[in-house]
Amino acid sequence: MKTLVPFIYAFFLLTSLVLFQTHVYARDQQWQELISDYNQHLEHKLKSKGIPGAALSIVNGPDDSYVQGFGVTKMHKGLPVNAHTRFRLASVSKTFAGSLSAKLAVEGKFSLDDPVSKFIPAFAQTGYKNHLKVFHLLSHSSGLVPNAYDNLVESRMSYPDIVEKLLSVKPICQPGQCYGYQNVMFSLIDEVIKASTQMDYARWLNEFIFSPLGMNDASLGYAAMVIDDNYAYPHVRGRKRWHTAKLKKNYYKVLPAAGVNASASDMAIWLKAQLGYYPTVLSSDQLASQTRPYTDTKKELRRRVWKKHLTEAYYGLGWRVYDYDNETLYYHSGWVQGYRSDLVVIPHLNIGFSLILNAETGLINELTTEFIDRALAYKRTQQVAAHSGENK
Repeated sequence: MKTLVPFIYAFFLLTSLVLFQTHVYARDQQWQELISDYNQHLEHKLKSKGIPGAALSIVNGPDDSYVQGFGVTKMHKGLPVNAHTRFRLASVSKTFAGSLSAKLAVEGKFSLDDPVSKFIPAFAQTGYKNHLKVFHLLSHSSGLVPNAYDNLVESRMSYPDIVEKLLSVKPICQPGQCYGYQNVMFSLIDEVIKASTQMDYARWLNEFIFSPLGMNDASLGYAAMVIDDNYAYPHVRGRKRWHTAKLKKNYYKVLPAAGVNASASDMAIWLKAQLGYYPTVLSSDQLASQTRPYTDTKKELRRRVWKKHLTEAYYGLGWRVYDYDNETLYYHSGWVQGYRSDLVVIPHLNIGFSLILNAETGLINELTTEFIDRALAYKRTQQVAAHSGENK
Protein backbone atom coordinates (compact mmCIF):
# COMPACT_ATOMS: atom_id res chain seq x y z
CA MET A 1 0.00 0.00 0.00
CA LYS A 2 2.84 2.36 0.87
CA THR A 3 4.25 1.96 -2.62
CA LEU A 4 0.96 3.25 -4.09
CA VAL A 5 0.98 6.49 -2.09
CA PRO A 6 3.41 8.36 -4.36
CA PHE A 7 1.44 7.24 -7.43
CA ILE A 8 -1.88 8.33 -5.90
CA TYR A 9 -0.36 11.69 -4.95
CA ALA A 10 1.07 12.13 -8.44
CA PHE A 11 -2.28 11.25 -9.97
CA PHE A 12 -4.13 13.87 -7.93
CA LEU A 13 -1.41 16.46 -8.63
CA LEU A 14 -1.60 15.79 -12.36
CA THR A 15 -5.41 15.91 -12.30
CA SER A 16 -5.37 19.22 -10.42
CA LEU A 17 -2.87 20.67 -12.89
CA VAL A 18 -4.98 19.62 -15.87
CA LEU A 19 -8.12 21.11 -14.29
CA PHE A 20 -6.26 24.35 -13.52
CA GLN A 21 -4.92 24.61 -17.05
CA THR A 22 -8.39 23.92 -18.43
CA HIS A 23 -9.81 26.70 -16.25
CA VAL A 24 -7.10 29.12 -17.35
CA TYR A 25 -7.65 28.19 -21.01
CA ALA A 26 -11.41 28.71 -20.68
CA ARG A 27 -10.86 32.04 -18.95
CA ASP A 28 -8.41 33.20 -21.64
CA GLN A 29 -10.77 32.01 -24.37
CA GLN A 30 -13.65 33.99 -22.84
CA TRP A 31 -11.48 37.10 -22.71
CA GLN A 32 -10.47 36.68 -26.35
CA GLU A 33 -14.14 36.29 -27.25
CA LEU A 34 -14.89 39.53 -25.38
CA ILE A 35 -12.17 41.32 -27.34
CA SER A 36 -13.37 39.86 -30.64
CA ASP A 37 -17.01 40.77 -29.96
CA TYR A 38 -16.12 44.29 -28.84
CA ASN A 39 -13.86 44.76 -31.86
CA GLN A 40 -16.75 43.87 -34.17
CA HIS A 41 -19.10 46.14 -32.24
CA LEU A 42 -16.63 49.03 -32.48
CA GLU A 43 -15.99 48.51 -36.17
CA HIS A 44 -19.73 48.42 -36.91
CA LYS A 45 -20.36 51.64 -34.96
CA LEU A 46 -17.47 53.46 -36.63
CA LYS A 47 -18.68 52.49 -40.10
CA SER A 48 -22.30 53.36 -39.32
CA LYS A 49 -21.25 56.90 -38.35
CA GLY A 50 -18.65 57.24 -41.11
CA ILE A 51 -15.81 57.88 -38.64
CA PRO A 52 -12.57 58.16 -40.64
CA GLY A 53 -10.17 56.43 -38.25
CA ALA A 54 -9.58 55.08 -34.76
CA ALA A 55 -6.87 53.57 -32.56
CA LEU A 56 -7.81 50.96 -29.96
CA SER A 57 -5.64 49.61 -27.12
CA ILE A 58 -6.78 47.08 -24.51
CA VAL A 59 -4.65 45.57 -21.74
CA ASN A 60 -5.50 42.67 -19.42
CA GLY A 61 -2.64 42.00 -17.03
CA PRO A 62 1.07 42.25 -17.87
CA ASP A 63 1.16 39.99 -20.92
CA ASP A 64 -2.16 40.41 -22.71
CA SER A 65 -2.41 43.44 -25.01
CA TYR A 66 -4.66 44.10 -27.98
CA VAL A 67 -3.80 46.91 -30.36
CA GLN A 68 -5.80 47.71 -33.48
CA GLY A 69 -6.14 50.50 -36.00
CA PHE A 70 -9.36 51.19 -37.90
CA GLY A 71 -10.10 53.19 -41.02
CA VAL A 72 -7.83 55.79 -42.57
CA THR A 73 -5.74 58.78 -41.57
CA LYS A 74 -7.83 61.14 -43.71
CA MET A 75 -10.92 60.94 -45.89
CA HIS A 76 -9.26 61.51 -49.27
CA LYS A 77 -6.19 59.45 -50.14
CA GLY A 78 -5.50 58.64 -46.51
CA LEU A 79 -3.29 55.82 -45.31
CA PRO A 80 -4.69 52.87 -43.34
CA VAL A 81 -4.50 53.50 -39.59
CA ASN A 82 -2.08 51.01 -38.02
CA ALA A 83 -0.65 50.34 -34.56
CA HIS A 84 1.91 53.13 -35.00
CA THR A 85 -0.28 55.88 -36.46
CA ARG A 86 -0.02 59.01 -34.30
CA PHE A 87 -3.15 60.69 -32.94
CA ARG A 88 -3.54 63.81 -30.82
CA LEU A 89 -4.44 62.87 -27.26
CA ALA A 90 -5.74 66.35 -26.36
CA SER A 91 -6.50 66.42 -22.60
CA VAL A 92 -5.51 62.79 -22.10
CA SER A 93 -2.08 64.48 -22.16
CA LYS A 94 -2.83 65.56 -18.59
CA THR A 95 -2.35 61.98 -17.39
CA PHE A 96 1.28 62.19 -18.50
CA ALA A 97 1.77 65.48 -16.66
CA GLY A 98 0.19 64.01 -13.54
CA SER A 99 2.34 60.88 -13.61
CA LEU A 100 5.56 62.78 -14.29
CA SER A 101 4.81 65.30 -11.52
CA ALA A 102 4.03 62.52 -9.03
CA LYS A 103 7.28 60.82 -10.03
CA LEU A 104 9.37 63.96 -9.52
CA ALA A 105 7.67 64.76 -6.22
CA VAL A 106 8.25 61.27 -4.81
CA GLU A 107 11.88 61.53 -5.93
CA GLY A 108 12.20 64.78 -3.97
CA LYS A 109 12.64 67.20 -6.88
CA PHE A 110 9.88 69.37 -5.37
CA SER A 111 6.96 68.95 -3.00
CA LEU A 112 3.36 68.94 -4.15
CA ASP A 113 2.70 71.19 -1.14
CA ASP A 114 5.26 73.78 -2.24
CA PRO A 115 3.78 77.19 -3.04
CA VAL A 116 3.78 77.96 -6.76
CA SER A 117 5.39 81.30 -5.89
CA LYS A 118 8.55 79.40 -4.95
CA PHE A 119 9.01 78.60 -8.65
CA ILE A 120 7.11 81.49 -10.26
CA PRO A 121 7.83 84.51 -8.00
CA ALA A 122 5.26 86.70 -9.77
CA PHE A 123 2.49 84.76 -7.99
CA ALA A 124 3.64 86.14 -4.64
CA GLN A 125 2.56 89.59 -5.81
CA THR A 126 -0.98 88.45 -6.64
CA GLY A 127 -3.96 87.70 -4.44
CA TYR A 128 -2.72 84.11 -4.26
CA LYS A 129 0.44 85.16 -2.39
CA ASN A 130 1.84 81.82 -1.13
CA HIS A 131 -1.47 80.00 -0.84
CA LEU A 132 -1.51 78.42 -4.31
CA LYS A 133 0.26 75.04 -4.10
CA VAL A 134 1.68 72.80 -6.82
CA PHE A 135 -1.04 70.20 -6.32
CA HIS A 136 -3.69 72.88 -6.91
CA LEU A 137 -2.38 73.30 -10.47
CA LEU A 138 -2.65 69.60 -11.26
CA SER A 139 -5.99 68.97 -9.52
CA HIS A 140 -7.91 71.93 -11.02
CA SER A 141 -8.42 73.46 -7.60
CA SER A 142 -6.64 76.79 -8.09
CA GLY A 143 -9.87 78.71 -7.55
CA LEU A 144 -10.08 80.17 -11.07
CA VAL A 145 -13.24 80.24 -13.13
CA PRO A 146 -13.28 77.11 -15.36
CA ASN A 147 -11.21 77.18 -18.56
CA ALA A 148 -9.69 80.55 -17.77
CA TYR A 149 -8.25 82.11 -20.94
CA ASP A 150 -8.78 79.06 -23.14
CA ASN A 151 -10.04 81.61 -25.66
CA LEU A 152 -6.55 83.09 -25.73
CA VAL A 153 -5.01 79.66 -26.24
CA GLU A 154 -7.08 79.52 -29.41
CA SER A 155 -5.81 82.95 -30.46
CA ARG A 156 -2.38 83.95 -31.74
CA MET A 157 -1.24 85.10 -28.30
CA SER A 158 1.87 83.35 -26.96
CA TYR A 159 1.70 81.25 -23.83
CA PRO A 160 3.94 83.57 -21.74
CA ASP A 161 1.65 86.49 -22.62
CA ILE A 162 -1.41 84.46 -21.65
CA VAL A 163 0.17 83.62 -18.28
CA GLU A 164 0.91 87.30 -17.69
CA LYS A 165 -2.78 88.08 -18.14
CA LEU A 166 -3.69 85.09 -15.95
CA LEU A 167 -1.86 86.68 -13.04
CA SER A 168 -4.42 89.46 -12.96
CA VAL A 169 -7.49 87.20 -12.84
CA LYS A 170 -9.25 87.22 -9.49
CA PRO A 171 -10.10 83.71 -8.20
CA ILE A 172 -13.73 82.82 -7.53
CA CYS A 173 -12.72 80.85 -4.41
CA GLN A 174 -9.67 80.11 -2.31
CA PRO A 175 -7.31 77.42 -3.62
CA GLY A 176 -8.62 73.97 -2.75
CA GLN A 177 -12.17 75.16 -2.15
CA CYS A 178 -13.73 74.64 -5.58
CA TYR A 179 -13.21 72.80 -8.85
CA GLY A 180 -12.50 74.64 -12.08
CA TYR A 181 -11.04 72.74 -15.03
CA GLN A 182 -7.99 74.49 -16.52
CA ASN A 183 -5.51 74.30 -19.38
CA VAL A 184 -3.40 77.44 -18.96
CA MET A 185 -3.09 77.20 -15.17
CA PHE A 186 -2.54 73.42 -15.33
CA SER A 187 0.37 73.88 -17.74
CA LEU A 188 2.30 76.01 -15.26
CA ILE A 189 3.64 72.68 -14.01
CA ASP A 190 6.16 73.10 -16.83
CA GLU A 191 7.56 76.20 -15.09
CA VAL A 192 7.60 74.40 -11.73
CA ILE A 193 9.56 71.49 -13.20
CA LYS A 194 11.98 73.76 -15.05
CA ALA A 195 12.68 75.92 -11.98
CA SER A 196 13.22 72.94 -9.67
CA THR A 197 15.25 70.67 -12.01
CA GLN A 198 16.77 72.99 -14.66
CA MET A 199 15.16 70.75 -17.30
CA ASP A 200 11.92 71.53 -19.06
CA TYR A 201 8.79 69.39 -19.16
CA ALA A 202 9.34 68.15 -22.73
CA ARG A 203 12.81 66.82 -21.98
CA TRP A 204 11.66 65.08 -18.79
CA LEU A 205 8.76 63.42 -20.59
CA ASN A 206 10.87 62.30 -23.55
CA GLU A 207 13.85 61.03 -21.57
CA PHE A 208 12.23 59.67 -18.42
CA ILE A 209 8.79 58.50 -19.58
CA PHE A 210 8.59 57.89 -23.34
CA SER A 211 12.10 56.48 -23.83
CA PRO A 212 12.38 54.04 -20.89
CA LEU A 213 8.83 52.78 -21.52
CA GLY A 214 9.58 52.19 -25.19
CA MET A 215 6.79 54.50 -26.37
CA ASN A 216 8.56 54.93 -29.68
CA ASP A 217 5.82 56.81 -31.53
CA ALA A 218 4.96 59.20 -28.68
CA SER A 219 5.96 62.84 -28.87
CA LEU A 220 5.11 66.39 -27.89
CA GLY A 221 4.12 69.24 -30.14
CA TYR A 222 3.10 70.03 -33.70
CA ALA A 223 6.42 69.42 -35.47
CA ALA A 224 6.73 65.91 -34.02
CA MET A 225 3.15 65.12 -35.00
CA VAL A 226 3.72 65.83 -38.70
CA ILE A 227 7.27 64.47 -38.94
CA ASP A 228 6.08 61.84 -41.46
CA ASP A 229 2.82 60.78 -43.13
CA ASN A 230 1.73 58.23 -40.53
CA TYR A 231 -0.47 60.54 -38.48
CA ALA A 232 -4.23 60.89 -38.22
CA TYR A 233 -5.62 64.13 -39.64
CA PRO A 234 -8.41 65.93 -37.77
CA HIS A 235 -11.98 65.72 -39.07
CA VAL A 236 -15.03 67.86 -38.43
CA ARG A 237 -18.61 67.15 -39.36
CA GLY A 238 -20.30 68.95 -42.22
CA ARG A 239 -23.99 68.80 -43.05
CA LYS A 240 -23.78 65.31 -44.53
CA ARG A 241 -20.27 63.97 -44.06
CA TRP A 242 -16.91 64.31 -42.34
CA HIS A 243 -14.37 66.78 -43.72
CA THR A 244 -10.61 66.73 -43.21
CA ALA A 245 -9.61 69.86 -41.29
CA LYS A 246 -6.33 71.70 -40.89
CA LEU A 247 -4.24 70.49 -37.96
CA LYS A 248 -4.14 73.47 -35.61
CA LYS A 249 -1.17 74.39 -33.43
CA ASN A 250 -3.13 76.31 -30.78
CA TYR A 251 -3.39 73.78 -27.97
CA TYR A 252 0.18 72.68 -28.50
CA LYS A 253 0.99 75.91 -26.60
CA VAL A 254 -0.06 74.10 -23.42
CA LEU A 255 2.05 70.95 -23.65
CA PRO A 256 1.24 69.48 -20.20
CA ALA A 257 -2.48 70.04 -20.74
CA ALA A 258 -2.88 68.97 -24.36
CA GLY A 259 0.41 68.44 -26.19
CA VAL A 260 1.00 64.67 -26.42
CA ASN A 261 0.78 62.66 -29.63
CA ALA A 262 0.70 58.86 -29.42
CA SER A 263 -0.21 55.66 -31.25
CA ALA A 264 -2.27 52.66 -30.23
CA SER A 265 0.98 50.81 -29.54
CA ASP A 266 2.14 53.61 -27.23
CA MET A 267 -1.14 53.67 -25.34
CA ALA A 268 -1.00 49.95 -24.59
CA ILE A 269 2.37 50.55 -22.94
CA TRP A 270 1.02 53.58 -21.06
CA LEU A 271 -1.86 51.50 -19.72
CA LYS A 272 0.57 48.85 -18.48
CA ALA A 273 2.64 51.52 -16.77
CA GLN A 274 -0.48 52.76 -15.00
CA LEU A 275 -1.21 49.21 -13.84
CA GLY A 276 2.21 49.03 -12.20
CA TYR A 277 4.05 46.84 -14.69
CA TYR A 278 6.93 49.29 -15.17
CA PRO A 279 7.94 50.01 -11.55
CA THR A 280 11.38 51.37 -12.47
CA VAL A 281 9.63 54.14 -14.40
CA LEU A 282 6.51 54.65 -12.28
CA SER A 283 6.66 53.14 -8.81
CA SER A 284 3.67 52.12 -6.70
CA ASP A 285 4.20 55.19 -4.50
CA GLN A 286 4.14 57.46 -7.53
CA LEU A 287 1.00 55.81 -8.92
CA ALA A 288 -0.73 56.13 -5.56
CA SER A 289 0.20 59.81 -5.32
CA GLN A 290 -1.29 60.74 -8.70
CA THR A 291 -4.67 59.15 -7.94
CA ARG A 292 -5.20 60.66 -4.52
CA PRO A 293 -8.68 62.27 -4.67
CA TYR A 294 -7.69 65.92 -4.24
CA THR A 295 -10.75 67.63 -5.67
CA ASP A 296 -14.42 66.71 -5.40
CA THR A 297 -16.02 66.90 -8.87
CA LYS A 298 -19.70 66.31 -8.14
CA LYS A 299 -20.72 67.73 -11.51
CA GLU A 300 -19.31 64.57 -13.11
CA LEU A 301 -21.99 62.53 -11.35
CA ARG A 302 -24.48 64.09 -13.76
CA ARG A 303 -22.70 62.97 -16.94
CA ARG A 304 -25.50 61.83 -19.24
CA VAL A 305 -23.94 58.52 -20.22
CA TRP A 306 -22.59 57.58 -16.79
CA LYS A 307 -24.98 59.11 -14.27
CA LYS A 308 -26.56 55.72 -13.55
CA HIS A 309 -23.14 54.25 -12.80
CA LEU A 310 -21.15 56.89 -10.89
CA THR A 311 -21.47 57.32 -7.13
CA GLU A 312 -18.23 59.25 -6.48
CA ALA A 313 -16.11 61.51 -8.67
CA TYR A 314 -12.82 63.25 -7.88
CA TYR A 315 -9.79 64.70 -9.61
CA GLY A 316 -6.29 63.61 -8.64
CA LEU A 317 -3.10 64.77 -10.35
CA GLY A 318 -4.01 64.78 -14.04
CA TRP A 319 -6.42 61.87 -13.49
CA ARG A 320 -10.12 61.57 -12.76
CA VAL A 321 -11.00 59.07 -10.05
CA TYR A 322 -14.46 57.48 -10.21
CA ASP A 323 -16.52 54.92 -8.37
CA TYR A 324 -18.28 53.21 -11.28
CA ASP A 325 -20.70 50.46 -10.24
CA ASN A 326 -18.64 49.88 -7.07
CA GLU A 327 -15.39 49.64 -9.02
CA THR A 328 -12.61 52.23 -8.88
CA LEU A 329 -11.77 53.71 -12.29
CA TYR A 330 -9.00 56.11 -13.25
CA TYR A 331 -10.09 58.03 -16.32
CA HIS A 332 -9.51 60.95 -18.61
CA SER A 333 -10.99 62.16 -21.85
CA GLY A 334 -9.67 64.52 -24.50
CA TRP A 335 -11.17 66.81 -27.12
CA VAL A 336 -9.57 69.26 -29.51
CA GLN A 337 -10.76 70.17 -32.97
CA GLY A 338 -10.95 67.01 -35.03
CA TYR A 339 -10.06 64.49 -32.30
CA ARG A 340 -11.63 62.67 -29.35
CA SER A 341 -9.87 60.37 -26.88
CA ASP A 342 -10.71 58.26 -23.84
CA LEU A 343 -8.43 56.48 -21.36
CA VAL A 344 -9.63 54.07 -18.66
CA VAL A 345 -7.68 52.15 -16.02
CA ILE A 346 -9.45 49.62 -13.77
CA PRO A 347 -6.63 48.98 -11.28
CA HIS A 348 -8.14 46.22 -9.15
CA LEU A 349 -9.00 44.19 -12.25
CA ASN A 350 -5.71 44.90 -14.09
CA ILE A 351 -7.58 46.13 -17.16
CA GLY A 352 -6.81 49.19 -19.28
CA PHE A 353 -8.56 50.72 -22.29
CA SER A 354 -7.71 53.51 -24.71
CA LEU A 355 -9.69 54.71 -27.72
CA ILE A 356 -8.76 57.65 -29.95
CA LEU A 357 -10.78 58.95 -32.90
CA ASN A 358 -9.73 61.41 -35.59
CA ALA A 359 -13.22 62.93 -35.56
CA GLU A 360 -15.20 65.07 -33.14
CA THR A 361 -18.02 62.77 -32.16
CA GLY A 362 -19.88 61.95 -28.97
CA LEU A 363 -19.97 58.32 -30.12
CA ILE A 364 -16.81 57.79 -28.09
CA ASN A 365 -18.82 58.08 -24.85
CA GLU A 366 -21.03 55.17 -25.89
CA LEU A 367 -18.10 53.07 -27.08
CA THR A 368 -16.10 53.54 -23.88
CA THR A 369 -19.10 52.80 -21.68
CA GLU A 370 -19.82 49.65 -23.65
CA PHE A 371 -16.28 48.37 -23.06
CA ILE A 372 -16.32 49.16 -19.34
CA ASP A 373 -19.63 47.36 -18.86
CA ARG A 374 -18.45 44.31 -20.79
CA ALA A 375 -15.13 44.18 -18.92
CA LEU A 376 -16.78 44.45 -15.51
CA ALA A 377 -19.31 41.75 -16.40
CA TYR A 378 -16.51 39.45 -17.59
CA LYS A 379 -14.36 39.90 -14.50
CA ARG A 380 -17.25 39.47 -12.12
CA THR A 381 -18.30 36.28 -13.90
CA GLN A 382 -14.74 35.01 -13.46
CA GLN A 383 -14.75 35.90 -9.77
CA VAL A 384 -18.05 34.07 -9.22
CA ALA A 385 -16.71 31.01 -11.05
CA ALA A 386 -13.51 31.03 -9.01
CA HIS A 387 -15.47 31.39 -5.76
CA SER A 388 -17.76 28.51 -6.74
CA GLY A 389 -14.74 26.36 -7.51
CA GLU A 390 -13.24 27.03 -4.08
CA ASN A 391 -16.45 25.89 -2.37
CA LYS A 392 -16.57 22.56 -4.17
